[in-house]
Amino acid sequence: MNHTYAVAAVTAVVLATVLIGALGLRISRTTSDFYVASRTVRPGLNAAAISGEYLSAASFLGIAGLVLVQGPDMLWYPVGYTAGYLVLLVLVAAPLRRSGAYTLSDFAEARLESPPARRLASLFVVGIGWLYLLPQLQGAGLTLEILTGAPDWVGGLLVAVVVTGIVAAGGMRSITFVQAFQYWLKLTALLVPALFLVAAWSGDDAPRVRFDAPAVFREHTVVRVADTVRIEVETPLTLTVTGRVDTASYEARTLTLAPGTHRVEGGTELAFPEGAHVPERSQLGVASAGGWGKASTGADPLGWSQPLAGDRDGHQLYATYGLILATFLGTMGLPHVAVRFYTSPHGRAARRTTLVVLGLVGAFYLLPPVYGALGRIYAPELALTGAADAAVLVLPDRMLGGVLGDLLGALLAGGAFAAFLSTASGLTMSVAGVLTQDVLPSRGVRHFRLATLLSTAVPLTAGIVASKVPVADAVGLAFAVSASSFCPLLVLGIWWRRLTPPGAMAGLLLGGGCALTAVMATRAGLPAEGWPHTLMAWPAVWSVPLGFLTMILVSLATPRHIPAETPALLARLHLPEELSGRPRPQREGADR
Repeated sequence: MNHTYAVAAVTAVVLATVLIGALGLRISRTTSDFYVASRTVRPGLNAAAISGEYLSAASFLGIAGLVLVQGPDMLWYPVGYTAGYLVLLVLVAAPLRRSGAYTLSDFAEARLESPPARRLASLFVVGIGWLYLLPQLQGAGLTLEILTGAPDWVGGLLVAVVVTGIVAAGGMRSITFVQAFQYWLKLTALLVPALFLVAAWSGDDAPRVRFDAPAVFREHTVVRVADTVRIEVETPLTLTVTGRVDTASYEARTLTLAPGTHRVEGGTELAFPEGAHVPERSQLGVASAGGWGKASTGADPLGWSQPLAGDRDGHQLYATYGLILATFLGTMGLPHVAVRFYTSPHGRAARRTTLVVLGLVGAFYLLPPVYGALGRIYAPELALTGAADAAVLVLPDRMLGGVLGDLLGALLAGGAFAAFLSTASGLTMSVAGVLTQDVLPSRGVRHFRLATLLSTAVPLTAGIVASKVPVADAVGLAFAVSASSFCPLLVLGIWWRRLTPPGAMAGLLLGGGCALTAVMATRAGLPAEGWPHTLMAWPAVWSVPLGFLTMILVSLATPRHIPAETPALLARLHLPEELSGRPRPQREGADR
């Protein structure tokens, strides 16, 4: 990839983001402008803005990387991400707008009339926001490292600085215009290169057309393994090794690996001959999550559709259910998604916005799997090195080369950076809003700007010291926690009049807390092999019902705590604005 073209594209995206954000600053006059754009954003613009912030690094880079590594199993990610808006449309969008809230914490307090419930909800908003921001900043670092060779923390720092400046300067007005622009940029950045890449693939003399066929090296390839890993070899594999394999040291020696599991130390170089099968890769102590062709257990590549059986890799159906529940139900509780519905003029506009979002997001998600499939053919070593998220960025150079490959690669680089900027700005806006209202001593715009700095500083620091996790996997963790905490709160809070503050708080703590504990324990490698690992890695199957059940049972046990204003509030949530009256204004800061 031509670094000059790529840097120019990233620079152009950053400058365009700053200039468009400045437009929002010029027309942001009031505190309401700053927090919710005075609730005047029309469905078309709002839908593009929502799509822009929702289609994050996990969408632009991560899905292609997961499809490259794990095959068609991972197509559930784009399906779930899109279908989550259908659930949001049916159950939440219009009532949430009619609540008159600025944040999910505002909704919790208005519905439950409980400051402690508000504070607990605020903790989850901040936690989910930071959990979602972390992979955006790490993905930006990976992208800039590939494009320029800069240290991996530079990209995250650049995104954090730009986003902090835009959000602090213009608030919701600024990021609405920025995110709408970035959606169309991201769609164009994926669509145009995809057309050229598919044309090049179809003209290949011997293209591998089977989506689930084993990956092979198309030419002699040298792979440097950065971190110590275990690889699974299905058939005897002859390669040249410089480094340590299975505790033995080799110096440019030809070695034949027998079928089975082998340990490759970090820093080892493996030279694969043309036509060699790409071995499966797994983290130390963690079995492979599956793959193209047969996984390490001999499971079928489409084994997610098979009954529950076998060891950890045989629990594909359960894992699929966990993924579906997390992505279907987690969307409504994502703080940067929920906050955008407060900008709609009324409930009908919120519903129309969601319908348009379904179309925009669905169109976008047709493209990343194309890059994942092509990456398995033309860049299979990425599955072994752990850099599968880079597949989208390297394919134009691999498949086309020359000036055309450089230009398309630069377009993709710009689109990837737009993905980091748009999602990070929405998350920063939502987290800073909660910190301003519930942590800092004043709720004015000046303190909001201080909260903006804090919102990006924490995940940036964590991203520098924490180990890298594939972006789609990391975002999936945030979805699981959101589905287990805010989904029960929103659904029951909108549709069940008997919800009480003790019930809501118990459900948040038990459902969301257990989901968060499970995913963190999985990342730390604590669960044992088999079902313990499977249950902890995909907690939504049990943590979402746990959250709902806890809220219902505790609420039924505490009927005296039903808020007195519940009937009036529910009427306001479900009746059109002209019948229910204007929503009660929420607390706004008066100082600029």
